[in-house]
Amino acid sequence: MAGTNGRQKTVRDMILSLGLIGIAAAVIYFFVPHDDHAPDVKRVDYRIELLTARRAASYPVAAPEGLPDTWKATSVRFQGEASNRWHLGFLDPDGKYVQIEQSAQKRADFIDQASQGASATKTTERIGGRTWTRYTGGRYDALVLENTPGSTTVVAGTAPFAELTKMAQALKMA
Repeated sequence: MAGTNGRQKTVRDMILSLGLIGIAAAVIYFFVPHDDHAPDVKRVDYRIELLTARRAASYPVAAPEGLPDTWKATSVRFQGEASNRWHLGFLDPDGKYVQIEQSAQKRADFIDQASQGASATKTTERIGGRTWTRYTGGRYDALVLENTPGSTTVVAGTAPFAELTKMAQALKMA
């Protein structure tokens, strides 16, 4: 039984080492500051891009008017070269994402891209004197306006349909 004492010391030393590592990890976790909430997204001013898009696009460009300040514009871009594509992204008052997408691109491809894979439902809504079709099942839910001259308009995002409808109601096309 000469080797038993050596084995017991090795196991005891290993347990003590694991305990010290656990204590060190706990100290680091509790005393090193860390921030668990999402970073604050900056508000963007989209007026200049909107004016540029309205001059360059082959269709009336949509943008909201009269939304409360609790809606935060977060992204804007106009890609005129290939598809005449307009994008304007917002965070609604609850922090959910809502985007306005317009393009002269082929309707089916554009709707699939803008809604990120959603499919048309049989549900339509009359919003602002226009008929919008609901799309669901993709990464985003969407409201799609297909009968605008020369373009397709999609209001999509992670926000519920009530918020998508508010955005669609606020859209003015010029």
